[in-house]
Amino acid sequence: MNGKKITTLTIVLVLFLFSGTEARAQEGKVVWTSQSKNSSESMPCGGGDIGLNVWVEKGVIYAYLSRSGTFDEHNTLLKLGRVKLKLSPNPFEGGEFKQELILKDGYVLISGTKGRLQTQVKVWVDVFKPIVNFEVKSNLPLLTEASYESWRFEDRITKGKENNQNSYKWAPQGEIKTLKDEVRFNGASVEFYHQNKAKTVFDVVVKQQGLADYANQFYQPLKNLIFGGMMQGEGMVPAGNYAGKYLSTPFKGWTLKSKNPKKSQTVTVSFNTAHTESVTNYLDDLKRVPYSSKAHYLRAQQTTKQWWNAYWNRSFIEITSKDSLANQVGKNYQLFRYMLGCNAFGTSPTKFNGGLFTFDPQLTDTTLKYTPDFRNWGGGTHTAQNQRLVYWPMLKSGDFEMMEPQFDFYQKILKTAELRTEEAWGHKGASFTEQMENFGLPNPAEYGWKRPEGFNKGMEYNAWLEYQWDTVLEFCFMILERERYTGKKNDTYMPLIESCLTFFKEHYLYLAKQRGSKALDANGHLVLYPGSAAETYKMANNATSTIAGLQVILTRLLEREGITEAQRNDWKNMLKMIPPLSFRTFNGHPTISPAKTWERINNVESPQLYPVFPWGIYGIGKAGLDTALNTFKYDTDVLKFRSHIGWKQDNIFAARLGLTEAAAALTLQKMKNAGRRFPAFWGPGFDWTPDHNWGGAGMIGLQEMLVQYDDRKIYLLPAWPKEWDVHFKLHAPYQTTIEGVVKDGKMEVLKVLPQERAKDIIDWKK
Repeated sequence: MNGKKITTLTIVLVLFLFSGTEARAQEGKVVWTSQSKNSSESMPCGGGDIGLNVWVEKGVIYAYLSRSGTFDEHNTLLKLGRVKLKLSPNPFEGGEFKQELILKDGYVLISGTKGRLQTQVKVWVDVFKPIVNFEVKSNLPLLTEASYESWRFEDRITKGKENNQNSYKWAPQGEIKTLKDEVRFNGASVEFYHQNKAKTVFDVVVKQQGLADYANQFYQPLKNLIFGGMMQGEGMVPAGNYAGKYLSTPFKGWTLKSKNPKKSQTVTVSFNTAHTESVTNYLDDLKRVPYSSKAHYLRAQQTTKQWWNAYWNRSFIEITSKDSLANQVGKNYQLFRYMLGCNAFGTSPTKFNGGLFTFDPQLTDTTLKYTPDFRNWGGGTHTAQNQRLVYWPMLKSGDFEMMEPQFDFYQKILKTAELRTEEAWGHKGASFTEQMENFGLPNPAEYGWKRPEGFNKGMEYNAWLEYQWDTVLEFCFMILERERYTGKKNDTYMPLIESCLTFFKEHYLYLAKQRGSKALDANGHLVLYPGSAAETYKMANNATSTIAGLQVILTRLLEREGITEAQRNDWKNMLKMIPPLSFRTFNGHPTISPAKTWERINNVESPQLYPVFPWGIYGIGKAGLDTALNTFKYDTDVLKFRSHIGWKQDNIFAARLGLTEAAAALTLQKMKNAGRRFPAFWGPGFDWTPDHNWGGAGMIGLQEMLVQYDDRKIYLLPAWPKEWDVHFKLHAPYQTTIEGVVKDGKMEVLKVLPQERAKDIIDWKK
């Protein structure tokens, strides 16, 4: 099957039909006509780097406040508290009720009618300033009570599994406490902040790993960190304190109340996060965050609306089908992309294990009666194998700027990774382990407190994670892919990419010399042993995931414009040193092997298909497709491990291989409603709720079903079921956008920009 080119004439003709279709993608919304039982039935709202869980319970509006980068001493990603909004007389008691997420403009609207009283509360987050707004409008005067609620009003000892929210996990060193915040009335506002103590988990880890002498050279995200905010409202005054308990968590509240009943009232919560030793300076800066005038407020509202409008015009997938599950897939794609958009400009990447939208943990697991700060798998701990799935879909959705927090994460800790390599092995290159802290060192529990005497200090003493260095390669590839998509060369991250390559070359030459006198095998190749094919095939020799990554990145670098002759020679020589992929046979069918050899299987991943995704060595229109198809169909491990849950990416493999039926079936399972009130709150899967690597894998698979590319070739509908009508807009390399309307399996409308890229379009179904 070679596909059929769609001619430029065809595209010009269908452009004539392209009127009034673009606005459809902005009309999505979620509407609830009854109130919520608890925080698990909350609705996400956010912008910039702030996320809210908004819900109405027993006539009262609640919102959890979260922001990127709010890590405490132990690297827990702390929430910034909870807002409670109560109106009197109460329009949400005993009358008509509606809560809507308006995707087009990025806000939540809560409406209540009781008799003659009609009230709306608009909840929106400024995309460009760290401010949350609660805007009350009513046809009759109301009294507004806005309370700031905190469960961190005193120190709290964290025991047992609760330490999974921080970097200590199952191995705390002594008593661990989540330390109290400072909360107080200050004039007509409530101020709250958390100031990290001088000693943090960073200090514990550098000592554990024998790197204390380098501490001053390492990136320290927790040091002198203060984060918090201020709640206020025009014409509102302090109205006292109270205590309570929500689910299993005691809290205290600080209330502001409007002096007089009003038809309109705005409550704002302004945030500040800063590295400073001075609380005074911090609070002075916080006071400068709020809007300076009504005109400023209105401008902020307009620019936020414009940002969200542009976000939805940039990319979308809308499915209309007789199959209700298929319609859910399209809607949930949009809803999850909204959640990703809420951390567009974060100081830290969007966390795979809940993002900014976690809620009370006992509503995910009834045994975990902890505070709303809890999430499984840590706050500042980075799990690259999961994080990658959150960021890959941003290429085809054109959300290129949103990828920078993830790229910058690695950039900030590059020197740390290089120094620890030098100290552990005496050679160059950046070593990034799996389960790594946001300051660049292995998680202390995974590193191991009870290590064998003489065990190399660069290694994690962990059966799942040992020798797993290659996950960073996917982020290196993302960086290069973003260049190809945007057409903008960016040398900022080149030292990162080069240092990662240097590590693999130097480290496996080093290990070979430890074993014997020859550094390369008989064919002049590196021996990538010991290695790891994902977390699954352990003590691997020549892991397929590693080989594919090194081959693709080196090849891509050699294609890059403006490289020096020295770089060209180094990369050419290294590419010659990379061993070939290995293969094995099932019932006479040749397949890709996960490695040349391995000693055990530890997890349930299928890295033998990583040459399909993410590395794109095999796929439609490419050599060896039959072998990749055999791997999907006949490899007994692949078949045994197949699933739609969590970070499983079988839906992506199926799409990349053009297997329409399998891709559709797996995508329906992965992207259907989550079983929670908000349909894109999937999880916990293997991780936590809402599971962001679950949603990310779903997005990637759906995109791949619609559009794939091989350098300049663009394949349309390579795995798209004809029963699913769709209107989509996606991005491709070389500053290309593709917008189409498909009905009954046929492309009725197609718009390709720039138009000269039309010659590269191939309809794979033809």
